[in-house]
Amino acid sequence: MKASSSSPELDRIDRRILQQLQRDGRMTNADLAQSVHVSAATCYRRTQRLFEEGYIRGVRAEIAPARVGRGALVMVGVVLDRSTPDSFAAFEAAIRKLPVVLDCHLVAGDFDYFLKIRVRDMADFNKLHGEQLIALPGVRQTRTFFVMKEVVDNGPLSF
Repeated sequence: MKASSSSPELDRIDRRILQQLQRDGRMTNADLAQSVHVSAATCYRRTQRLFEEGYIRGVRAEIAPARVGRGALVMVGVVLDRSTPDSFAAFEAAIRKLPVVLDCHLVAGDFDYFLKIRVRDMADFNKLHGEQLIALPGVRQTRTFFVMKEVVDNGPLSF
């Protein structure tokens, strides 16, 4: 296999398979094979290998948030009272239990963590904030940003 500078284990066919699946995870193997110009059997083997080697973590449906009562997108910066491994671990264990939290990232800068949360509306978030977010282990401060417009959301990886 010819190595790529960005992904040494992937050749151009593997990258094209990943790019196509990223655009449409519901493609049939036959359609995928045709789009990357290989046989169906070859495409199937390569796709299975990409799953097994962890290049593809999963395939799932992209749900329209507003259609399921989660139209408000909120970003929350969290500052903990201590920057210790134990305080980080306690916060991370607790945040994993909140199903409205879509993403939680340890960041450098003004915050310790940055959260992406989907709720019904501002009142729903207000209740969540007052009852759960500020009660999380070690939380000293939160800063909330209500998203007014989603310009790019969950865009495809470029590689």
